[in-house]
Amino acid sequence: MIQIRPALPADVRAIKRLVEPYAQRRILLAKDLVDYYESVQEFFVAETEDALVGCGALHVMWEDLGEVRTLAVDEQLLKTGIGHTLLERLLERARELGLTRVFCLTFEVDFFREHGFEPVAGAVVEPEVFTEILRSRDDGVAEFLDLARVKPNTLGNTRMLRHL
Repeated sequence: MIQIRPALPADVRAIKRLVEPYAQRRILLAKDLVDYYESVQEFFVAETEDALVGCGALHVMWEDLGEVRTLAVDEQLLKTGIGHTLLERLLERARELGLTRVFCLTFEVDFFREHGFEPVAGAVVEPEVFTEILRSRDDGVAEFLDLARVKPNTLGNTRMLRHL
């Protein structure tokens, strides 16, 4: 049986191991351990009795906007519903926080479309908000803003948005 729960600092090394195969293929961004520790409170994990088998994070970007990040499932357990369950928990968390929109940057367009996300082009936030979040040093925020400095990381990805 799979249990979804908030991640703990003790889970960070397992999260990195789950993400690593995807990062090597440039499907997900590679991150240092310190980045995972700093953002562990954003993560939920899927676990069996003896292992972590999936992870995903919700990063708040603005008062009404969050981003699903680092959604990964053990490659041997793809197509078993773990990713769907994790994403649904992340969307539930977004609602709990009062967010009304959730963004993702993904190669898995069909998967996210099944959950109500739609491809989006151009600005997703008002100019005033754009100016504020432009100050963030977070690469994920830069990807959301579609800034040129992160283009090599985002080639082929689709920007998607869901209204909650």
